[in-house]
Amino acid sequence: MIRLGLRLTLSGGREAAARLAVIAAAVALGVGLLLSTLAALNAVTTQNNRNAWLNTGAVTAEQEHAPSTADPLWWLLRADNFDGHLIGRIDLAATGPHSPIPPGIPRLPGPGEFYASPALGALLRTVPADQLADRYPGHQVGTIGDSALPGPDSLVIVIGRTPAQLSGDPEARHVTSIMTASPADCSGSNCRVGTNSNGMDLILSVVAAALIFPVLILIATATRLAATRREQRFAAMRLIGATPRQVSAVSAVESSVAAVIGVAFGFGLFYLVRPLLAQVDFTNTPFFLSDLSLNATDVLLIALGVPVGAAVSARLALRRVQISPLGVTRRVTPRPPRAYRVIPLVAGLLELAYFIGRRPADSGGQIRAFLPGIFLVLGGIVFAGPWLTMIGGRLMARRTHRPARLVAGRRLSDDPKAGFRAVSGLVLALCITSAAVGVINALTAEQGIPQGSASLSSTVIGDYRHYDDHGNQLDSAASPPEALLSALRATAGVQGLTVIHADPHPAPSDHLAGGLATCAQLATLPTAFGHCPAGAQTASVGPSFSVVGLDRLLSWPAVWPSAPATAAQLQNLPVDQIVVATNGSKSAIEQARTLLATAYPDQEQPFTIAEDRSQMSQRLSGYQQLADVVIAVSFPVAGCSLAVSVAGGLRDRKRPFSLLRLTGVQLGVLRRVVMLESAVPLLVVAAVAIGTGFLTAQLFLQAQFGYSLRAPGAEYYLIIGGGLVAALAVIGSTLPLLTRITGPEVARNE
Repeated sequence: MIRLGLRLTLSGGREAAARLAVIAAAVALGVGLLLSTLAALNAVTTQNNRNAWLNTGAVTAEQEHAPSTADPLWWLLRADNFDGHLIGRIDLAATGPHSPIPPGIPRLPGPGEFYASPALGALLRTVPADQLADRYPGHQVGTIGDSALPGPDSLVIVIGRTPAQLSGDPEARHVTSIMTASPADCSGSNCRVGTNSNGMDLILSVVAAALIFPVLILIATATRLAATRREQRFAAMRLIGATPRQVSAVSAVESSVAAVIGVAFGFGLFYLVRPLLAQVDFTNTPFFLSDLSLNATDVLLIALGVPVGAAVSARLALRRVQISPLGVTRRVTPRPPRAYRVIPLVAGLLELAYFIGRRPADSGGQIRAFLPGIFLVLGGIVFAGPWLTMIGGRLMARRTHRPARLVAGRRLSDDPKAGFRAVSGLVLALCITSAAVGVINALTAEQGIPQGSASLSSTVIGDYRHYDDHGNQLDSAASPPEALLSALRATAGVQGLTVIHADPHPAPSDHLAGGLATCAQLATLPTAFGHCPAGAQTASVGPSFSVVGLDRLLSWPAVWPSAPATAAQLQNLPVDQIVVATNGSKSAIEQARTLLATAYPDQEQPFTIAEDRSQMSQRLSGYQQLADVVIAVSFPVAGCSLAVSVAGGLRDRKRPFSLLRLTGVQLGVLRRVVMLESAVPLLVVAAVAIGTGFLTAQLFLQAQFGYSLRAPGAEYYLIIGGGLVAALAVIGSTLPLLTRITGPEVARNE
């Protein structure tokens, strides 16, 4: 029977060859996307692991004081910026010949030397020195290797210093080993770079579930292509004496051959698009091509699972033939779906609701808590879809007298599973999109940092305050020399400058007090920073102008209270911040930043308000990007499932449509029937899926964060509307098939 199955599959004429090609192509697309999804998830983990060494200065006390034969190494990690891009700066000072060496460099840089990543090295060579290179003392002696970089565009510099230069810095750390533990294994605030396990495992698990579901539907839809024609052929085999086992063997061979060919081409498709996938910005930086790898489990799961799944799908599709060879030819109306089909969907929502106020503390417990509910919701939408389709079909058939609506409504009522199968992938995409948008909107509203005007965003701030572990301010920096202030004012594009001095007698009850500034300098800043009262010489201001507009509960004053100190007295006080307003040009921002960095080389690097807000919401930006990836992948996969299913359904029903045309039904009526048979279940179940997506988001937000759902913006409605319009366009693109498959010759008796 295996040889017969191979012969029917490979030598069954043009129709069999076309069916084999379409199934293999659809399976190849699904497998390629599935492999890309698994490889991308692996790459996210690999990329995160390469951040480990950057957390060396944040190791625990036990690691710092662990016995070691290595000479201690002074380590200082600071963040710098250029043109809105983060630069990781590591200052090192060896205390002996056996000090540990970070990955990616052959030796420790000496004083006056530094190693730079390839991307940063290119910037240092092309950007004017007064905008970037002047910040870093010495000269470049080498390039940091890929093993120490999160991505090919990462900006990292390792600078050699002397122990005396770093030993007095309160942020510098004395370490005896380079950290190798993944940020995913960090707890609390031990890791400053990368994503810890509190978020990584849960995020990747939810993303994987959201991406894999639509792809599996595409593969299942493809393997059922031309199922009606195959049922008729297998029923004929049963009538001439074939046993159910023999029919099953032939069916399994047919489905498995197409699936195996599709899997082989799917692997080829994956390696073809792999270089393009490496450029997709999943995590704020592209991947190295080698990161997009598959492990043995991934390969075996796809290579064996897809053909086995195709064979099982074919076996289930032929259950009517197994019962009786006349079951196909008699075409008895299948039993209608019952209301119990909504039970898994309701169970998934109840499971998510149960964990409101009961969220597990660790990420492993959260995965076990939320993933079953998410799988139940997604699977429940698919399981309840036929029942909802039947309800919609019956309502349409009862409330119309038009032939197209009547025929479409009766068919949806008689076979709602087939009607829903065509749109199941798109319905899932709508549910996933609604849930993703709902979660991101709520996180943005609760955790997002409000962006100020353009003048605020392009303001450069040098922050020179130091704090202890309890958040108490320790000291400030020396007041800036007049030469620095003159150089800043002379920089093209600098529009204002204010030095905020430490107030020696701040008001104890006012959290906006603590700084002093001259009114002449305040007048040069954008009005959002406030101004002095009329006639005042100095004003009592907040010690940090970088938090303007940050706290929604904090009312930033328009007028600061006057201070008793004179402008001359302020010049002798330490400085908390230097605020430089620019016109937003890159040259102005970077020259001002470089001047401040070289004047205060041992302080934190200057930043713009826009960069500060962006870094504070970096994790939220990562969530947004992953949600965008889920949406971008789900809709095309759903469109492919829809096209395959509608085209396959037309070919399965070409003889009934031909008979209708012979009885005088116009081709336009048949086209409206096909559109309605797909549009009704799409719209009916889509409404439920969208509502379910938002409800799932609300339950997840309440359980995980304690947040509430927020109304989606115009972008969401554009995505949903565009998806529905594209779906109708896909359905419409299959209508020309009606002209070719409904000719009189198709209606002949076989």
